[in-house]
Amino acid sequence: MKTRTDGPAVRDLWAPAFRWAVFSLSATSIWSLLIEFFGWWSMRSFTLFVSLPALVALCLLGLADRAIGTRRLWRAVLAGAIAGLVAAVAYDLFRLPFVYAERLGIQRIVPALKLFKVFPRFGAMILGQPLEQPVYDWAAQIVGWAYHFSNGLTFGIMYVALIGDPTKRHWGWGAVLAVGLELAMLFTPYPVFFHIPLTSKFIIVTLAAHLIFGIAMGWAALVLWRCLSSDVRD
Repeated sequence: MKTRTDGPAVRDLWAPAFRWAVFSLSATSIWSLLIEFFGWWSMRSFTLFVSLPALVALCLLGLADRAIGTRRLWRAVLAGAIAGLVAAVAYDLFRLPFVYAERLGIQRIVPALKLFKVFPRFGAMILGQPLEQPVYDWAAQIVGWAYHFSNGLTFGIMYVALIGDPTKRHWGWGAVLAVGLELAMLFTPYPVFFHIPLTSKFIIVTLAAHLIFGIAMGWAALVLWRCLSSDVRD
């Protein structure tokens, strides 16, 4: 418990137990997909009954800290979320030339890879639609892309929860986490589930994309942490 000389006691919610809670609540986004892979539960059910309530709880925890706490947890959630979104945008921008290589006529320079094909499938799984469809409707597209950015956002929060204070850790740890997560995903049923051939081109491009994601996430988290420092209560 921290106290201020000019007001009531202020609770510090950025202690290890709360950091673990923030990490666990954030991790439910990616776990909704892993749960389906391993056949433990459907992605739709996990998203509706676990992941969405967990993300609501995370928001409420952040708002509670902003109202009555030191705002360190609030800063961590906000900085991590924005950093994760920035990283997701950088990640997708890097992959655009590979996705549209044939349309742009650059396939001799950049290999054509269907790196975005999983997004409508995410949406279909969450909406309870068939996984494989000739054409995915707008709802599957929107929900799938929203889930993609949810993962980016929550990865950013998980990163900040792990390191505690971005100013005390090198931003390069973001790259280590992102590449490590992608390597781990390659050993899950993910490639088989979505019929993705693990070619050398795919592996190199996806690891490079996650390296960019991690660099952007680590750097953005550091900058945002410093920018939001004035909002923290002593």
